[in-house]
Amino acid sequence: MTTPNDLPSAADLAAFTLEAQHPATHDWLDRAVRLQNLTGEHEFDLQLATDLDLAAQRAEFLNAGPDAPAYLNRWAPVTSDLHAMLSIRFKGLDVTKPFVDVSVTSRPVTRADLPALAEAARAYADFQPPRLRFWSAAPMTDWPDLDPDRRVLAAPVVDLSSHPVPDGLSLTPTSNTTRYADAQVAYAEVDAAHPHHTNEARLLSSDDLQECIDAGTMFDVHWRGEWAGYAGTLAYPQLGLDAQVVQELLLTPHARGQGLGAALSTLLTRHLPDAGQVLSGTIHGRNRGALGAATRAGRHDVGGWWWVPLT
Repeated sequence: MTTPNDLPSAADLAAFTLEAQHPATHDWLDRAVRLQNLTGEHEFDLQLATDLDLAAQRAEFLNAGPDAPAYLNRWAPVTSDLHAMLSIRFKGLDVTKPFVDVSVTSRPVTRADLPALAEAARAYADFQPPRLRFWSAAPMTDWPDLDPDRRVLAAPVVDLSSHPVPDGLSLTPTSNTTRYADAQVAYAEVDAAHPHHTNEARLLSSDDLQECIDAGTMFDVHWRGEWAGYAGTLAYPQLGLDAQVVQELLLTPHARGQGLGAALSTLLTRHLPDAGQVLSGTIHGRNRGALGAATRAGRHDVGGWWWVPLT
């Protein structure tokens, strides 16, 4: 068990995290503000490493088998110059899908670190996790032998809004959730045509849709006079950046295949309240269509998470 005396501070974790970010992002927000955002995020990492009451709540809720202390985060030595904050996680809160998450490392991860990270993950052997997840700002081509998880595609709002938009494509503020059933049908049609899509993207929940509506940052897409999907965000820090984080970019089947995906990001930035923010969002590393559309819109791939098998 990690003791408080063994742990770095939240500010230390923030500095480690910032060091691991893509160089392009360092000019997008004042360093001190970004470190403050990251410090706030990492305070919860430290609570998860020390709070046995919280660990007991997780143990009771997840009921995955081990006792409460096993759910605590661990600040673990990995190599002579590398420490990592490890945690046990469950994909979709499904206890049959455990994995070890590397939420912070004291320096960026290299390929040579992977065997030692896998060994450190044995601290959670009682959960029998089959894989470990870590972050890297390196391009996808640097890790061709690993399975990708989600990538972060981002850029300053002010840099995105001037891209061209096809005539006939527009956004209007979403006022209610009456089109949610249509959105479900649209996702189902894409899933039927591309079975792998279910592992790469899913429709936001109706509650999340309402949250975006309440925030004033969810929009109905219209293509040539017909409803054609949703485009929306929520404002919160991502990677410590002051971001509008994409919650949904959906085109219905009649609007797909016409090169409109990139224009959704452009239109969205024109409707967002603060041009000083960053438009950010995650896309699965195997969702080539969505990655291509975001890139054509001017968003940058600034890193993502990778899976390492634990055998």
